Amino acid sequence: MTTFVDVEGAQLPVISDCDIVVVGAGPAGQAAAVSAARNGASVTLLERYHHLGGMASGGMVLVLDDMVNEGNEVVTTGIVDEFVDRLSKQDAAVFPPSEDCLTNWEMWKKWSRWGCIDFHQTGMPQPIIHAVAFDPDAWKRVALDMVVESKVNLRTHSWFSDVIREGGRITGVIAQTKQGRQVIRAKYVVDATGDLDVGAAAGAEYIDGQFIVTTVFRLANVDTQKAIDYEFAHPEEYKKLDREARRRIGGAWGMWWLKTPIDGVVWCNCPHMPGYDGISVEGMVTSEVEGRERMMKLYHFVKENMPGFEDAQMLGAAEQMGIRQTRLLQGEYVVTKDDVKSRRHFQDTVCRGRDYYTPYRALLPKGIDNLIVAGRHYSVESDAQKLSREIPPCMAQGEAAGVAAKLALEGNVALRDVDFTAIQKQMRAQGADPGDQPSPNALIEPVAAE
Repeated sequence: MTTFVDVEGAQLPVISDCDIVVVGAGPAGQAAAVSAARNGASVTLLERYHHLGGMASGGMVLVLDDMVNEGNEVVTTGIVDEFVDRLSKQDAAVFPPSEDCLTNWEMWKKWSRWGCIDFHQTGMPQPIIHAVAFDPDAWKRVALDMVVESKVNLRTHSWFSDVIREGGRITGVIAQTKQGRQVIRAKYVVDATGDLDVGAAAGAEYIDGQFIVTTVFRLANVDTQKAIDYEFAHPEEYKKLDREARRRIGGAWGMWWLKTPIDGVVWCNCPHMPGYDGISVEGMVTSEVEGRERMMKLYHFVKENMPGFEDAQMLGAAEQMGIRQTRLLQGEYVVTKDDVKSRRHFQDTVCRGRDYYTPYRALLPKGIDNLIVAGRHYSVESDAQKLSREIPPCMAQGEAAGVAAKLALEGNVALRDVDFTAIQKQMRAQGADPGDQPSPNALIEPVAAE
C-alpha cells in the first residue's frame, strides 16, 4: 500500500523510506551512495539525468587529476581507485606507469596530450604525474555496476524539487518526475547536487559563486600522432596555428585538445566562457548557444589548417553544460584560499585533494542536524574552490560523507556529533586516505589547549 504525506495541501506518494538519501549521482554522489550502502545503510540515490557520473560522464570532464602531492605521492584514493581499476579492465582508462612519471621532454611528448602533467608547475617540461584519461560512456557503465552491486535504490529521471523539514532536521526530499511529485523519506541526507540545491532549499547559509562555463566537445578521426609530430618538428609554425585556434574558440587551457582512450577521438575542454550564471536558465541557454558557435569555428579552422585534423569530424558536445562554480556552502568551517595554498592540515581532515586537506566541518551546514554535503559546493571561499573542485577530491568527499552518515545513523546522533576519528578509521579500512596522516610538506599548526 502506498503511503502519502501532506505537503502544502497536496497528497504526495512516498516512494522510498530509507536510512540515507543521496541527491545527485555525479562523482561525489555515486561515491557517497556506494560508501554508505557498503557500510550497511539502506540508500536511495536521486538523479535528474538518465545516467550516472555527472561532470565525469555527461559533462565529459575526461581526466582525473588533483590526486598527487609533491613527488607524485598519490593521496586521493579509495572509491576513485576502484573506478580506475574497473575502467582499465574495459580498456577505457589510460595513465602513465610510475617509471614514466619523470620530468623530461621524452616523457612530455609521450604523456602530455593525455593530460597527465603537473599543470601547477610553470617550468617546461612539466612533470608527468599520476592522472587518468578515461572514456565517458565507460564511466556510466562502471558507476551503474557499482551502484547496482551495492544494492542502492536508484531513482534516475527524478529532479530534486524541495525538502520536507521539521525543526533542525530534514525528514524527506521531494522529486519532480513524469508521474508528478514524489517523496523520499530518509533519516540522513547527502547533498551531492554540485549547486547546493538541497542545502539552499533547507535554509543553509551559502554564497553565490561564479567561474567559467564550458560546452565540452569531442572530435573524431584525428591523426593524433601526426599532430604531435608536427608540434615538435615545427614548434614555431605550430604555435601560430595554436594561437589562431585559441582565438577562434575564445578561451582554453594550455592544451585545448587531449587524447582519449578511443583512437582518433580527442577531447576539447573549451571554450571558456566567463560571466554566465550556472543556475540561471537564461544564462545556461545563452552559453549553450554561444559555446556551440565557438566550437564550430574552431572545428572548421583546424580541419582546414592543422596537420592531423584534416579528416576530423565533429563528434558532438557533452550532454551537460560544464559548470564549475555556483552556490557554495558556508558551513561549520569555511576553507580559505590560504588553507589550500599553504597545505594547512586539520585535525578533523576526512579526505584529501592534491596537496590540500578537507576538514569534516567543511561538509556540514550550520543548524541542520542530518544534512551533509559532498562535491564542488562544499564550505569554501570562491577563490579556494577554484583550486579544490576536481573530480577525485569530490569523490573522496562523497566517500567520507557516506561513512559519516552511516556512523550518525548507528549512533542516532546529529552529523556534527559524529567522531571524526571514526570516519578516518573507516575511510582507511576501505582503502581511502582520509588525510589524518599529513604529508611532510603540510602546514601543521599547534592544537590549542583546552
